[in-house]
This record gives sequence, structure tokens and C-alpha cells, in this order.
Amino acid sequence: MALKIERSQEGDVLVFAPLGEVDLSSAPDLRKALLAAAKESCATVVVRLSEVEYMDSSGVAVLIEGLKAAQESGKTFALVAPSVPVMKVLTLARLDSVFDIRTGA
Repeated sequence: MALKIERSQEGDVLVFAPLGEVDLSSAPDLRKALLAAAKESCATVVVRLSEVEYMDSSGVAVLIEGLKAAQESGKTFALVAPSVPVMKVLTLARLDSVFDIRTGA
């Protein structure tokens, strides 16, 4: 399944909502969006992961890169409502304590 990335801005919060699978072939699209967000005028970058059905290590690497870019730009970076498969990958990689993970919508 191809990855679709919905983007919206809610005040000072820039929200990305990938839908589908984040893997080796689709991760560059998410990477491009998150790195561009670090340069935009917003205070917070949110990645809503509730509709991600699968994520491999390349997807995790993109999230880490997005976190670093946001931090270097003085922005808050948060993962919101990760799906069960995504949460399993983050927990397995012990990144659940690195990211600001919010369970709400």
C-alpha cells in the first residue's frame, strides 16, 4: 500500500498524518515532509501515527531524524496515537522513552 501523508496546521502546531505503511520505499516521502517542517514557522511538529499499519527500521530512522531536526530548530516534536504495530516497533527499539508519545487524538 502506498503511503499517503495528510498535512494540516492547527494554530502553532503542524500535524502530519501518514496513512499506510512506512517502509524502505515510502520512508523518504515522510523524511522530506518532516525535514521541511523543521524550517517552517510553527512551535510544534506532530506526527499522528494512528493510521500507520506497518513501520520498519527505515521509518523509525525517519522519526529520529525528524526529532533531531525539530529540536535543532527549537521546536517540540511529538508522536500522537501510535497504532499497535508502530508502538511495538518503538518499544522494541526502546525509543518509547526517547519520543514524546501522546496517546490522545
